[in-house]
Amino acid sequence: MLDDIWVDDAVHELRPDFAVLVMTAHGLANGPTDDRSRAWLAAAAEAEAQPAKIDAWKDAYRAFGAKPQRTRPSVDALTRRMPLPEINRAVDAYNAISVKHALPIGGEDLDRYSGPARLVRAAGDEPSEEALGTPEPGEVIWRDDLGVTCRRWNWRQVARTRLTEETVNAIFLLERLEPMTLEELKEAGEELADLLAELSPGVRIATRLLSARN
Repeated sequence: MLDDIWVDDAVHELRPDFAVLVMTAHGLANGPTDDRSRAWLAAAAEAEAQPAKIDAWKDAYRAFGAKPQRTRPSVDALTRRMPLPEINRAVDAYNAISVKHALPIGGEDLDRYSGPARLVRAAGDEPSEEALGTPEPGEVIWRDDLGVTCRRWNWRQVARTRLTEETVNAIFLLERLEPMTLEELKEAGEELADLLAELSPGVRIATRLLSARN
């Protein structure tokens, strides 16, 4: 999967500063929230607000016609939910890193994908789960061979690929716009990898950076 993931040129034309650090984790030992992941969430909730990073995502949403006050970028929605929600250990890990760095992160079950993940601008007829509705033409979506996996860039993921306590192999999408630097994106990825390794000492982590430059 890692080598086959791609971002459509039309997305980079919309936001040339977009980059995504893709991380796969094989051999994950997930489970319900525990004191360790609860502490990660509590520490992240104390992080200093970084409005410029969130504003960049709001501008990106407006660029393809979405209203960020109605369908908020994931990191904007998450930082408004205090205390941070407890989901499961792996989700708690990436939510903590997301809030700390004001960085949208998606985490999904790799074994529930059909074909590679790709970020595209929608034609408007892509299959999607009823609860999320059909994407609008030009909307930025993550998808696989079966259809939408996340609408409006990082607004909402489908249930099909959701990370659960039974997930063994996962994919994480760390999405960056300026003013976040590529160096900070790399640091956030390393921090997430460290948390996943703490949860699952035998986990195998691999990463790939996709940007307009590569």
